[in-house]
Amino acid sequence: MSNNLVIVESPAKAKTIEKFLGKDFEVMSSMGHIRDLGEKGLGIDFENNYAPQYEVSADKKKIVAELKKEAKKATTVWLASDEDREGEAIAWHLADELKLKKENTRRIVFHEITKDAILHAIEHPREIDLNLVDAQQARRVLDRIVGFELSPVLWRKVRPSLSAGRVQSVAVRLIVEREREINQFTPEAAYRVTAVFSSIDANGTAVELKAELSQRFDKKADAMAFLELCKNAQFSVDSIEKKPAKKSPAPPFTTSTLQQEAARKLGFSVSQTMMVAQRLYESGKITYMRTDSVNLSALALGSLPT
Repeated sequence: MSNNLVIVESPAKAKTIEKFLGKDFEVMSSMGHIRDLGEKGLGIDFENNYAPQYEVSADKKKIVAELKKEAKKATTVWLASDEDREGEAIAWHLADELKLKKENTRRIVFHEITKDAILHAIEHPREIDLNLVDAQQARRVLDRIVGFELSPVLWRKVRPSLSAGRVQSVAVRLIVEREREINQFTPEAAYRVTAVFSSIDANGTAVELKAELSQRFDKKADAMAFLELCKNAQFSVDSIEKKPAKKSPAPPFTTSTLQQEAARKLGFSVSQTMMVAQRLYESGKITYMRTDSVNLSALALGSLPT
């Protein structure tokens, strides 16, 4: 019997972590969320301050039973779900559904699946962040209320199978408002003057220098008049200043930039990209920092090949 039970979200991650921990640790997976709002009605108690009504998902009952069995045997249970709203909610649901005692339950987080990171997390446990849990619950309740109430309206007024949601509805509005701004925009012409100077330096080497006039002209006639004035003008280099240049490495990928590069260079779909990224993370090849926007930091991925 293992003295410690570690519960993670995915089975692939469990296998990798189990390699780093000794025989006193058993690593199991919750396979993501174990509970959700009830399927009958909205699963929300409107008379009780919109309290969510949770139930164990039908496909997770067997997993929950196995987790309960092992949790009762363990001296300490380590909740190692991801460090974001969803991950924190998973940890909270596990603690509540498995009836875990606070004194022998630990919450740990890590951003890379390496031995050092796992051991560091074990040495620095924390409490479940109830603020993140509340944020996830509010998000889920809003999803259910907005989606269930608006989607039927779309089916009747537009066409069947359309869906509305907490994010979709706002995103559509932003797109519509932006499109209206584009349609109402009145373009204005502006003319710029760029010159190319050719010369010979002291070593007899041809040198080409490009320069752009800082002033912009509203009318083409004004730009042409300026060029006429410059026809017989003499130009000289007044001074040369050299400055050290610094080039920073490319920033780590965010979810969106990772998807864009994978699509541009490899022709990957969004689902393909995220599947590969998840596998790389679970096998310890890349690290990540999850926030509301889910940022992926490419440790081994670097930049995608051309």
